[in-house]
Amino acid sequence: MSNRFSLRSALAEFPAYVPGKPPAGAPGLTPYKLSSNEHHLPPLSGILDVIAGAGKVPAAYPDPKATQLVADIAAYAEVDVSEVVPGAGASEVLSALTNITLEAGTSVVYPWPSFEMYPILASARGAEKRAVPLLTDGRHDFQGMAAEIDDTTRLILLCSPNNPTGPSVRAEEFEGFMAEVPPNVIVALDEAYWEFATDAEAVAGVDAYRRHPNLVVVRTFSKAHGLAGLRVGYGIADPEIAAGLRQVVAPFGVTAGAQAGARESLARVDEVLVRAKEIAATRDQFAQDLRDLGCRVPDAQGNYVWVALDADAAVAFEDACAAQAVAVRRLNGGVRISIGADEALERVKDVAAELIGR
Repeated sequence: MSNRFSLRSALAEFPAYVPGKPPAGAPGLTPYKLSSNEHHLPPLSGILDVIAGAGKVPAAYPDPKATQLVADIAAYAEVDVSEVVPGAGASEVLSALTNITLEAGTSVVYPWPSFEMYPILASARGAEKRAVPLLTDGRHDFQGMAAEIDDTTRLILLCSPNNPTGPSVRAEEFEGFMAEVPPNVIVALDEAYWEFATDAEAVAGVDAYRRHPNLVVVRTFSKAHGLAGLRVGYGIADPEIAAGLRQVVAPFGVTAGAQAGARESLARVDEVLVRAKEIAATRDQFAQDLRDLGCRVPDAQGNYVWVALDADAAVAFEDACAAQAVAVRRLNGGVRISIGADEALERVKDVAAELIGR
């Protein structure tokens, strides 16, 4: 790194977050982006009008406390408003959580591979990163994670369903793990994709929070609600932890349009959940089709499917999809494919049949 300016040395320890690639063009083919786990269905009817209406006075700051949205979330989750912290996406809530827990001399434990922001945020705070490899089926290694906890550990990050591999954390293993966690250590349960999960044994974050005061549930309107472009998420936490989070989240981070759109979508959550389960049904069929073609696909509980591949095969798979005007996400250990239009998924299956089947 250049020495021209007084930048933190920690910046050399981690790469910047790399978003999913846009699709490349190909003659005669409609391009599809399956690289960012975006909601591919059209917005709920009328929601665009609600968002536009809230932004009619762009010179005015939004409500810094997102008062009405917080009240709606609290009513939905059946918690007190003091336990709800809004943010510009789940990522900001996670960033705030690392900000109030981590510093030099502390450690954070998390599964890997998982959400790419975890090591980035930990490095930014100067904390020791303890990434615990997933089990061969793509699940969290809770025994391995428990072994990494010591007196320096301030934060543990869990991801359910896990991004990118897909499985949900199951209630029994979660409760067994929490029994090993000291009560002063904060555990974050990142439930960005929980609405798509169909595993009857998956841990229910808000219910678990009622039993564990050191648990913080992190959710977003980006995925199942289809509002990723608005940047709105939230955390549910003990009031003491929530107060700390509010101290460090950016002021006015959730715009007026984002607050209005999220409120309207939450008011119609039954429709949101129906659409999420429709996507889940497509996901399950797509995952099975890939398995039938010889792909190694773990249990998929989000709006995406993970194909486990070695490095060379993953490059070949991504390139072959790009040649078909479909962008997928190549990560360490495989390729993640978001659920999208049927035509896009068919092209991916053709690639799998050619590369894996042969």
